[in-house]
Amino acid sequence: MRRRHHPPVTVPPAPAAAPPPVPPEPPEPPAPFTPPVADPADLEREAGVARLFELHYSSMLRLAVLLGADDPENVVAEAYYQIYRRWRRLKDVAAAEASLRSTVCDLTRVRARPLQSVRRSEERPASPPEPTVASAENTALLRDDQRVLIDALQQLPARQREALVLRHWLGLKEAEIAAAMGISRGSVKTHTSRGIAALTQAMEARR
Repeated sequence: MRRRHHPPVTVPPAPAAAPPPVPPEPPEPPAPFTPPVADPADLEREAGVARLFELHYSSMLRLAVLLGADDPENVVAEAYYQIYRRWRRLKDVAAAEASLRSTVCDLTRVRARPLQSVRRSEERPASPPEPTVASAENTALLRDDQRVLIDALQQLPARQREALVLRHWLGLKEAEIAAAMGISRGSVKTHTSRGIAALTQAMEARR
């Protein structure tokens, strides 16, 4: 009896073992915070304005009061803000002081114009008004024996008042007064002379 021929049995290979899972890489640590590098010019401006404030705030406040500002603290604060904005255009600290003084004069004059227009449209009071003082701090700046003089000073035209205050209270020279007021030295002499004459007349009338 003949045997049947059976084909060889093929055994499939065993599956390869799966590779072990690769652990995820740890996240990179955040970069350390580095503050922005300050501009040296900004640092210089901050220091310069702070120094200007320390040295001249009181005198600028006194100037605004003597010029008749209704809000001297705000006038001086606005003047310092304007100096801060244009600090890089100023040549040196002396120029900054002169510009600050000029700005206080300009702001006081500009803000006083609407008030002067209103006052001119009203009847002149029988008795002279009290000098404008915005706060207890301003009151302390003016001695009691100056009240009559300050009252008479504030009745002068703005230019005459500025010339007298800058000359006799701040002790500026004609060239410095001209720069602060934005006028010529000849005009400074004219306003000073007329202011003294008007002030003398007003003081004599009150005695």
